[in-house]
Amino acid sequence: MTAHEIKTVGICGSGIMGSGLAEVIARSGKQVIVRSRSIATASQMKDAVAKSLDKQVSKEKITQADADRTLANITLTDDVASLKDCDLVIESIVEDLAAKVALFKELDKATRPEAILATNTSTLAVIELARATNRPDKVCGIHFFNPATLMPLVEIIRPVTASDETIATATAFASSCGKDPVQVLDRAGFIVNALLFPYLNNAIRMHEMGTATMEDIDVAMKGGCNFPMGPFALLDLVGLDTTLSILEALHAEFKDPNYAPTETLRSLVAQGKLGRKTKQGFFSY
Repeated sequence: MTAHEIKTVGICGSGIMGSGLAEVIARSGKQVIVRSRSIATASQMKDAVAKSLDKQVSKEKITQADADRTLANITLTDDVASLKDCDLVIESIVEDLAAKVALFKELDKATRPEAILATNTSTLAVIELARATNRPDKVCGIHFFNPATLMPLVEIIRPVTASDETIATATAFASSCGKDPVQVLDRAGFIVNALLFPYLNNAIRMHEMGTATMEDIDVAMKGGCNFPMGPFALLDLVGLDTTLSILEALHAEFKDPNYAPTETLRSLVAQGKLGRKTKQGFFSY
């Protein structure tokens, strides 16, 4: 299978990332089938895409015809069997290995043998998902970044089982969606998170030590490194629960103390203060 043959893409998951994936892929002209556990949640996702497109029309970034065409390319289902004719299926459900393995077993039975099965995981081992299928050569990671509609980078993750053809097809697919793909071996955190999260963790540690306030650390990293936002603002945007999960996965694999989550992070997550999504994290919103 070559990239130009990917015409129909299944997306499993209707959360923020699933919504972004649906919009990006549908805008590229491909047919998108979004599978959620219920039609109600899938419909909410499609409504979110419609609002996003309306906003872009109002700002004259796209035409109304573009928006209508994109929305028409998205169909909804609550049945994995509806993905049977997809050329590619991207899983974007909860960041839990057991849940993803169970889904990949379902997808392996429901889809054509030549279809590529991909995960949008940000840090979990793709090889574990490949082993859950009868097509390990056709399983890879296609990691879009949030928000998928704006972030240009896509990490193409190669487990040892993936064929060269699968990786080439996944890379060309990402390019066809207007993204900038990079290829990386299947190691925890891949490129971006393996470098980013020890930085975020050490920013928390620096604050715990009383070196500077959170506000001053953010100002320093924006002004001194030309980063678009400081580490604490970024932590709240990413989500403190997500951060904790990624750091734990990185620490389990590499045993590097830079990956060991700080007590402050654990405490905030235990209190349910997860960042912007709960209106309170390191900062209040």
